[in-house]
Amino acid sequence: MSDELITTRDGAVLQVVFNRPAQRNAMTWAMYDGLVAACRTAEDDPGIRVLVLRGAGQEAFVAGTDISQFTEFTSGEDGVAYEQRMEAVLERLEAVRVPTIAAISGYCVGAGIALAAACDLRVSTTTGRFGVPVARTLGNCLAMNTYSMLVFHLGPARAKDMLLRARLFDAAEAHAAGFLAEVCEVDELDATVAGIAGRLAEHAPLTMWAAKEAVRRLRLANLPDGDDLVRTVFGSQDFQHGVRAFLDKTPHRWQGR
Repeated sequence: MSDELITTRDGAVLQVVFNRPAQRNAMTWAMYDGLVAACRTAEDDPGIRVLVLRGAGQEAFVAGTDISQFTEFTSGEDGVAYEQRMEAVLERLEAVRVPTIAAISGYCVGAGIALAAACDLRVSTTTGRFGVPVARTLGNCLAMNTYSMLVFHLGPARAKDMLLRARLFDAAEAHAAGFLAEVCEVDELDATVAGIAGRLAEHAPLTMWAAKEAVRRLRLANLPDGDDLVRTVFGSQDFQHGVRAFLDKTPHRWQGR
C-alpha cells in the first residue's frame, strides 16, 4: 500500500487508514485501488475476521473524492465512467465476506459517507459530520447505487433533507436516524471500535456473512439504472463551472444547464 493508504493487522483485525490528513483524507484513485486490495486481503487470509476503516487524524474520516480529479471531465460520459468505477469499489466493500466497521471522527461527506454506508457498522465520535453537500458545492450527483444506500440507511425523507438542503447531520442526528451504531467521545473511539471488533471476531463467520449478504441482496433487489441522471448532471455547464469555482474558491451562480 502507498503512504496515502496504510493497512496494518492486529490479530484478527485488518485496519485500513486513509492517510491524507492535510486534505481531510480526500480519496485518490490509488487509495480506492488500495481499499479494494485490502478487501481481497481480508478475504484471502482466514485469520482475519474484521475489517476496520478509519481516517488519519481527527478532522475527517473521508471528505470525498479529490476534486482535482474532476478537472479533466469533458462530458457526461466521463461522469458515468467515474460513477461506475466508484460503484465497483463500493460494491466490493459492501460484499466483503468479513464484518466491516467504519471508525469515524470529523467529516464523513461525499464519497466518505458512501464508504461508511457500505460498511456493516459505523461508530463515530461526537465530532462526526455526515452529508453530501454537492447541491451547493460542485453541482454533480450520485450514482443510483449510492442514492439507494442513503435511502436504505436514512429513509427517503431524511435522505432528501440531507441532499436537497445540502446540510450536514451531526453525530446525534445520524445516530437517531439509525446510521450509526454508537457515538463516543474522541478519546474513546479506539477502545469502542476495538471492543466491537473483538466481539465480532468471536462470532460465527458464516452466520455473519449470511446476514451481511442477505441485507445486501435485499437492498439491491429493485435497484434501477441511473446512468441517464449521471450523464445529464456531469455533462452540464453547472458542473464544469462548479468544479472550477470550488477549486478557485470563487462564488458561482447555478444556471440549471
